[in-house]
This record gives sequence, structure tokens and C-alpha cells, in this order.
Amino acid sequence: MKHIALSKTHEALGAKMVPFAGYLMPVSYEGVNIEHETVRKGVGVFDVSHMGEFLISGPEALALIQKVTSNDASKLTIGKAQYSCLPNETGGIVDDLIVYRIKEEQYLLVVNASNIDKDWDHIAKYNADFGAEMRNLSDNYSLLAIQGPKAVEAMQPLTSVDLSEIKFYNFVVADFAGIDHVIISATGYTGSGGFEIYCKNGEVQQIWDMVFEAGSDFGIKPIGLAARDTLRLEMGYCLYGNDIDETTSPLEAGLGWITKFGKEFVNSEALASEKAHGPERKLIAFELDDRGIPRQDYDIVDGNGKKIGVVTSGTMSPSLGKGIGLGYVPTIFSTVGSKIQVQIRKNAVPATVVKLPFYKG
Repeated sequence: MKHIALSKTHEALGAKMVPFAGYLMPVSYEGVNIEHETVRKGVGVFDVSHMGEFLISGPEALALIQKVTSNDASKLTIGKAQYSCLPNETGGIVDDLIVYRIKEEQYLLVVNASNIDKDWDHIAKYNADFGAEMRNLSDNYSLLAIQGPKAVEAMQPLTSVDLSEIKFYNFVVADFAGIDHVIISATGYTGSGGFEIYCKNGEVQQIWDMVFEAGSDFGIKPIGLAARDTLRLEMGYCLYGNDIDETTSPLEAGLGWITKFGKEFVNSEALASEKAHGPERKLIAFELDDRGIPRQDYDIVDGNGKKIGVVTSGTMSPSLGKGIGLGYVPTIFSTVGSKIQVQIRKNAVPATVVKLPFYKG
């Protein structure tokens, strides 16, 4: 089990630490609902240093990234980031990731913790044809997500750059909390605004301490992975291993918007054919019409009780006060407004297919 740089800090704060993706991670401090509301209304800090970071450099860096990712990285200028995925050779997804263009011939790929080794091997396999320089920085870097509507105001005293000027999915490399050359990225997994801060492991304690000092007047709190999950689900953001995996195509998952067929990439021909014919199943968002909490792997059934799909993510939405979830069903059942049912133990609870996000803010 790996330990992140701030493990002892989280333990001292009373965090409940649990194994997650090979790391011991803080899952909660005060409780999911309190932490969820802190991010929706104020500002909270997640330590997500388990995430993986690959630096891809050299004249062939872009060509390699274009080959292994579904989105069009040629559109990235320095200071911009892009959500993308790594398609596999059989129609599924190796991982989803964010691609940052750091310099003219240098990119940072941020991948999911559980997939670091698998992603590295997948990209390296294709790099045999390109020869880009690949460096795995995952064990050397920490990542803090400072999220919520008060994040900009609370964090502004810690940097010389105007945080309000950094647009969504843009970033700067600048001073932050007394450390030079920190990546300040206007990204996140919550839908409530804020930043993600990339720094070296030896710098993260100073940054953490100064972030909480600067945020003290704004009610800043540490937030665990449990609230991160409820926040992302209210936005309908996919979680790898739940809503997307090696067996789900980006088109089924509603990720056609990051699948650009103006270039050739891994399995692009087969995915283009799937797009032309239309996927046979789709990832839907649903709200329960009655009381209940949908959970991963619960059956989705039709009006006759016949199984038509499965819940991939589900929870009681802290913001909406109702059961919400994602799941795959045949395309015929995927239209917004369609009526389905979720099998919760012995009860088939009626639900309605809705448009994302669940939480409108």
C-alpha cells in the first residue's frame, strides 16, 4: 500500500483512511453530506495525489498523443488542457485522462491512479513507432484540488497571477503559496469551480498549510474521496471502473464529444462505424421517482420486471435530496423522459431518464 506525502497530516485531522487504487487515502473527515455542502457553497480541499502524471516530450510528442487519445490534441495551445480518453483496440476505454500542453513540444498526461501502470504500458507500446520521451512523474508529484465557489477569492492572496482570469480548462505555471513553478489549473471533478494544484511532494506540506491559512476566513475544510464521488455524480462525470471501462465505448458512454474522427487514432475506424450505425446501448442518467438509493450493480428493469441494464453509479444526492444514478440500457430506453425501474432489493422503484447534469447550481 503506497502512502501519499500528506498521509500523517490527514490522520492528524481525523480523516478516515481507506485503501483506494493501491494508496491509503482520506475518504472522509466530518461526513459526506457536510463535506459535499462545503464544496457546493464555500471551498474545500481534496488531496488527490494518487493520480498519475506522465510527461511526454520531444518532436514526436504530439503525434504519439494524437495516436493514443480520442480527442484532437492538435487544438491545444500552451496553457490549455483537454479532457480525453485512451481507446483500446476492442472498442472500449483504457482510461480517461486530461492532457495539458506545457511547452511547444511537452505535454502532461494526468491519468487515474488505478490505471497508472496499465496506461503507461499502453502508451509505451505505441511509442515504439514514434520515439517520444516518456517520463512517469507519478511518485514524485502531489495534487490538491481546491474546489468551490469561494476558491478564487480565498486563494488569490497566495499567487501573483489573477486567478479570476484563468478560464475553465486553462492553466498557468506560476508562484503559489511561496513555491515557484506550480501548475495552477482551472479544472476539477466537482462542478463547483476552483483549481487543481500540481506540485512536488516536498512542496505540498507548505502549500497545504498556506492554503488552509488563506482559506480560514472562508470556512475552508479538508474533503474526502466519498464527497468527491457524490459531487462528480451530481454532475454526471464518468468514473473509470464504474461508468467506463475496457468494455464500454466512448460513444456508448456519451463521450462522442471527445471522440474526434478528423484524425486517425487507436481503433478509430471501428468507432467511426459504431457512430454511423449508432450504439446499441447508452449510458443514461436517471432520478428515482420514489424513495430509495440506487447502488452500483443494481438491476435496471422495464415495466414488466425484465432486466434491461445495470446501475454503474448511484447515490442519494445531497444537493437534490433524491436518489440519482447512471447506468447502461438499450438505446430504445435512453430518451430523456423515458420511464424505467431500479430493482432495490425486492422493490422495483420507478425512475425517470433525465438530462445531465443532475445538479444545476
